[in-house]
Formats: sequence, structure tokens, C-alpha cells
Amino acid sequence: MLNLRHIAGTMALALALTLPALVAKADNYPSRPVKIIVPFGAGGPADIYARIVAKQLETDLHEPFVIENRPGAGTTIGTEVAAKAAPDGYTLLVASGTQAVNETLYASKGYHLMRDLVPIAPTVETDLVLVVNPKLPVKNLKELISYAKAHPGKLNFGSSGAGSNYHMAAELLKNLTGINIVHVPYKGSSGMRTDLLSGQIQMSFDSVASAAPKIKAGLLRALGTSGTKRSAILPNVPTIAEAGVPGFQATLWTGFMAPKGTPMPIINKLNSAMTAVLKRPDIKAAWAKQGATPFIMTQPEFAKFMQAQIDKWAKVIKDNHIALIK
Repeated sequence: MLNLRHIAGTMALALALTLPALVAKADNYPSRPVKIIVPFGAGGPADIYARIVAKQLETDLHEPFVIENRPGAGTTIGTEVAAKAAPDGYTLLVASGTQAVNETLYASKGYHLMRDLVPIAPTVETDLVLVVNPKLPVKNLKELISYAKAHPGKLNFGSSGAGSNYHMAAELLKNLTGINIVHVPYKGSSGMRTDLLSGQIQMSFDSVASAAPKIKAGLLRALGTSGTKRSAILPNVPTIAEAGVPGFQATLWTGFMAPKGTPMPIINKLNSAMTAVLKRPDIKAAWAKQGATPFIMTQPEFAKFMQAQIDKWAKVIKDNHIALIK
């Protein structure tokens, strides 16, 4: 009994000594530049929105937040670098739906997302839009589904690569409707868009911001957007759920993570700072013009959201018998 009391007392003393140090560490954070690893190439949505948030964090927290692009292997290269970094708050990672998909899609990685990293805060959410070449004889989503069922394996859909948001949105559509359409992966979205316009492929999901000008010019036909409510940029286009596929939802989202073991006071400080940025009226207005919405959650809410995303896409990959990347 005395030994147990001694151990309990020792643990309580250690906790009492540690907590003030952690609080002090968060109060002084950051005291030097913070590196943000973006596991995508420069100029893409994840990179652009990360830079916007980083610039404002520099102003608010009085230290540089430096973007380092580490693309490759479907985000797994940059993500692994971040997962193995020192857990001191000075290396952050931009996370996205791609990493949630990769937890199942990649048979072997040098990390596990929710084991080796901790979610901090989400950043942005934007809808996708399902578009078809106008030569395809369908005017709406129900007609597309009927056409696909009447011509199994004849329709090709493009994506910017295996596991990308565009790929998985189409796989979810297959999963919920039972249609048989063929995936044509590209190395990036440019080739996908070119071949869709020329009719080499018949359909794809794309970002609302990228597709809207072509839709309005009549070069593409929009059948549905991927969120839970209509896009402000394409208000006349129904959501896919509204157009006849209940439960469909597949948005493009990004957020921030840090190496596991990063002190929670620092994680919470970053969440608060990022949330303050996302609540700015000028940020909300500027992003709305691009069809994007600031994505705000507490740290526990974001962690729960990320796990739910991993589970959602794991089911789609399993149900659709998608080949794993080794």
C-alpha cells in the first residue's frame, strides 16, 4: 500500500511539474520559423490555401510559416517526412482527403496517418462537379445512370490519378448506383480536362472553380455537384444527392496535422489561430468567389472527421474491389 501511495505521489508530482512547462512552451510558441510540408506540387488547391493561411499565421503569431512542397507517390512521400519529424510544433503537414484514401489504397507505407500524426484543424472545403462531354446523349444524372446501365463498361471517367478526389468521387457514385464505368487515371488534372473536352473520355469529376467557366461556355454539361447543398458558383446545378443519389457527398477538403507527440497546448494554440484566420470576413468572401468555404472545427471534431473519412473510403475501396498500390 505504501509503495502504491509513493508511486501515485511521484506521478502527481511529475504531472504538476510538467504542466506548467507545457503551458509555458505554448505561450512562447512559436519562437522560430515553422515549416509546413505540402505533399502536393506548387500551385494546386492544397498549396494555394495553405499559403493563404500561412501568411496570416505569420502576421498573427509573429514568426515565419514556411511552405515546403514535397510531392510524390500520391502524397505519401511528404506525409512520411512529416510523420517522422520532431514533435515540437515546428513541422506541420497539410492533410487532405487524399491521405484519408491512402490509408487503405496503399498496401505499404512508412507511417499510419492517425497513429503517427495528430489532427490540428481543417482549412477549406470545396465542392466537386460531375461533368460530361456534351456529345454524350444525357441531360441529367438519372439519364446518365440509365445510359451507363444500358452500356456497362462503355463509359470512361477520368481522374488526376488513383486515389485522387476526382477518382474516389466517381468510385462512390459507382458504389451507390451500381453502374459500371471505367477509370482512366492521368498524371494530373490537365490531361483529364483536355481529353474530356475532346471526347476521348466521356465524364469526370472536377473542382467547381476549374469546371465552371467551361460549363457556362457550353463546353461541358454539369449533372450535379458533390456537396450537401448547391454551389454558390453553380446555383442552377443540383447536388448529386438532390438529383437522385441519396447519401452522396464527396468534397475536396484540406487541413493541418503535426507529428504525434506534439504538445497539446501547441496543437490547441494552432487550432485557435487557424480558426481565427478562417473566421475573417475577407477570407470568407474571397474563397466564396472560388467556390470554397472555410472549414472550421475544434481539434477533437477534426480528429473524428478524419477517422470517419478514412473509414468511408476504406469501404468504397473494398466494395469496388479497387486494386491496392504496393
